[in-house]
Amino acid sequence: MTVRLETARGLATITLARPSAHNALDVATKSAFIDAVTAAAEHPDVRAVLLTAEGKNFCVGQDLGEHVAALEDDPATAMDTVGEHYNPLIRALKSLEVPVVVAIPGACVGAGLGIALAGDIRVAGTRTTFSTAFTGIALASDSGLSYALVEALGSSRAAGLMLLGDRIAADQALDWGLVHRVVADAEVRTAATDLATQLAAGPTLAYRQVKSLIAASAAGLSDALDRELAAQRRMGRTADHAAAVKAFLAKEKPVFTGS
Repeated sequence: MTVRLETARGLATITLARPSAHNALDVATKSAFIDAVTAAAEHPDVRAVLLTAEGKNFCVGQDLGEHVAALEDDPATAMDTVGEHYNPLIRALKSLEVPVVVAIPGACVGAGLGIALAGDIRVAGTRTTFSTAFTGIALASDSGLSYALVEALGSSRAAGLMLLGDRIAADQALDWGLVHRVVADAEVRTAATDLATQLAAGPTLAYRQVKSLIAASAAGLSDALDRELAAQRRMGRTADHAAAVKAFLAKEKPVFTGS
């Protein structure tokens, strides 16, 4: 089981449980994640949600080993996972009417960053790092990052993160407003659980209204997800992407030809 859902005292805890792969997202994990979020949304007693992860890292994004196999099978359909899994997952997370707290240990990369930004309150450790990583393998972006980063940081900082693939540390993420709290690494899950437990015992109807008002101001997310899907399908068929993914897995530096 690569995703666990546990509910107790109004709190639904969703845990990415693939630590040996740094919680990389293969099809089974993405499907289980969507199911867990859907189940939490439908549970009548859930008043808050906690997203967390086992191991040293929150999520390093797409499982590239599985992605290489999909590219070799058919480059034209390799990026279908964006429409089939990532977009439904982000929409499901953003549609949750209750507060969502995200505990972020270690690396938070690519789609993992998109997932984290789909929550409401983020707690990071002192050694947590964030990066988009997509252009490093000749892709654009998905998981709502083209929307969420611009909304959170403005277009200039978002462009730097997405074009250059800069990795930012927890203190910078706090300064920029990507996270709400930074604690000692060993305390990330505890601090996030405490916040989520507090929210689960709070004025749920008021929280729902707050989230509804925020969502109304973020109406452009759905269009952004559709645009990302089209872009990733185009990028997934490029020679640069195929070569870069293989170089990444071989721990070699990719050489881009612009094709």
